[in-house]
Amino acid sequence: MGPVKAIGLSLLTIFGVAIAPAWGESEQVVACEILIAGGGLAGTAAAYEALLAGRTVCLTEITDWIGGQISAQGTSALDERTTQRQQNFFPRGYQDLRSRLAAHYGRLSPGNCWVSEACFLPGDGDRLLHQMLAAAARKGRGKLHWFPNTVIKDLAMGERRIEGAIAIQHRPAPGTAPLNTEPLSAILLDAYDPQPSPRLDKTLIRFVPAGENWIVIEATETGELLPLAQVPYRLGIDPRSPLEPSSSSDRPDPYCTQGFTYTFAMAATADPQPQTPPPFYDRYAPYYSYELPRLANFNLVFTYRRIWDYNLNRTGTRQDNRLSVSPGDISMQNWTWGNDYRPGTAVDNLIYTHQQLQALGQLEPGQWQGGLRVETLQAAEELALGYYYWLVAGTTDSQLGDGVKQPHPNHRYLQGFDSPMGTAHGLSKYPYMREGRRIIGRPSPGYPDGFTVAEIDISRTDYEQPFYRETLNSATYRALRTFLAGRQTAAVVADQTPYPTAPIRRRAAIFPDSVGIGHYAIDFHPCMALSPPEKPGNFERPGERQGAGAAYPFQIPLRAMIPQDVDNLLVAGKSIATSHIAAAAYRVHSFEWSAGAAAGTVADFTLRQGILPPVLIEGLPRPQPLLRQLQGELDRAGNHTTFPDTSIFNEDWQQWR
Repeated sequence: MGPVKAIGLSLLTIFGVAIAPAWGESEQVVACEILIAGGGLAGTAAAYEALLAGRTVCLTEITDWIGGQISAQGTSALDERTTQRQQNFFPRGYQDLRSRLAAHYGRLSPGNCWVSEACFLPGDGDRLLHQMLAAAARKGRGKLHWFPNTVIKDLAMGERRIEGAIAIQHRPAPGTAPLNTEPLSAILLDAYDPQPSPRLDKTLIRFVPAGENWIVIEATETGELLPLAQVPYRLGIDPRSPLEPSSSSDRPDPYCTQGFTYTFAMAATADPQPQTPPPFYDRYAPYYSYELPRLANFNLVFTYRRIWDYNLNRTGTRQDNRLSVSPGDISMQNWTWGNDYRPGTAVDNLIYTHQQLQALGQLEPGQWQGGLRVETLQAAEELALGYYYWLVAGTTDSQLGDGVKQPHPNHRYLQGFDSPMGTAHGLSKYPYMREGRRIIGRPSPGYPDGFTVAEIDISRTDYEQPFYRETLNSATYRALRTFLAGRQTAAVVADQTPYPTAPIRRRAAIFPDSVGIGHYAIDFHPCMALSPPEKPGNFERPGERQGAGAAYPFQIPLRAMIPQDVDNLLVAGKSIATSHIAAAAYRVHSFEWSAGAAAGTVADFTLRQGILPPVLIEGLPRPQPLLRQLQGELDRAGNHTTFPDTSIFNEDWQQWR
């Protein structure tokens, strides 16, 4: 981290809002060419590319680990599609990460899990990513200002641009316990409060442009900058339409987002361990389940995301049966009917809607508190702790009935600062987020209400199934088939080809402004129908899994990363412009890296060209020369903008599974 300028102040004014003189530290003013809010995989990837380009980068993160999914959120098992992995078709930084994992352990997967080819310890993800950023800074002569334990409190908005940002960095107050002693719910509101507290000391940081222009990249896990910047966005379910035909609702529902998860680690032991139920266990016990008969196997659940195989790392030899568990093995738990918390109503939703934020006063200057419901965070933490007890001592199963679940006491819950999650309580530092606020892109030809990547742009669903003919009215179904007609669309619109006989394209939509790639199934962890989620007899929101299933290899269009109204803001990670259903595929590890790499590259390119990002998408669907130049730079750097053989003439993508 480079030097910062400190200014002593007795009374602070944050963009017109007076703050009482109670700061424990003086203000820091830091100049950046690129400010990245959020140190998850997308934010780290953006920093990686910007540092290689020689830029001065400021990177903030609410926790003290970078890497998001693979570190602070504990989901250190890379979600990848087999075909993409076999062809090794990933962004260069993501390939660098995979190579460093393999070199560090002597193998790509020290956990020998069965969900992924790479399962590893979360803390090592953080350490390897820091090594990557340091190497990128040396190679590109860039400069990184790294701000852990830091949140954005407010933005200074000018004419269609962000002029500055105020952040709060916290640390333990003297005589108090280290950070990561309490779970997130216990300190979240304190972290956003500028006043020092008995628990936390704080430093005000003012980020300003280094020069005439700068680019701000939103890479937080829930899209925190979007309400602060007052840009249009969506949350939750989109209404059923020709573009979103599998939607579970005919009207929007911002309260039903995908479930989020506090992960934890547990170790197998040679002898039974004392297992004590948490005091709140009875509240959550009616929720837990193996879910399906074919999954009702403790060893299967344990090895699903095993992040450390003791015998493999001791002897270098795999066991013949991948489901075998030995003392010393460590498993990370991330299970739908286990530690997934899935609120779906206005009284328990985690991510506050715009209307809720207004009612709470969080959109007033200086009043932002992170935009999350603390009570729901706490309930999710309790659910996760109860799930461990259910795994090792429970005998009930909410979906499969009595007689299925058996105790497995030869296990130990791992907690402490040297544990895999790096926390005294043993839960991940931040929950694994599957869905956040999603921007609405700018209006463009074919997208009069704002650009969005839709379900039908990526899904392999057979839309000739009776469900769609029977659920959609005739006009909607005709429009759906017209959109799917590929090169025959114009003929269908002109009634030269009857829509029932028109071919259906067998690939994802091709975007002329693609700046990245991704491939994963549309994978749903639906919200629950009733409140609270753990209510006995509760059930998933009907119809939410209708859109789940395989997807074609897809692209990341630049239009999905450029919000309305603010010209120097780029959006990376899970907050790009996707529908509720498409977002279920645009959320995994390699996608986040690809989107972040694109954001970092676009930021550098536009600063070099002396333009703002929206200039690059002017004139679409015909790409203009600067956009083509940008895409060429991305491809030559190994940050692919298309998959092999992408063409409107290639309709056969059946081999991509």
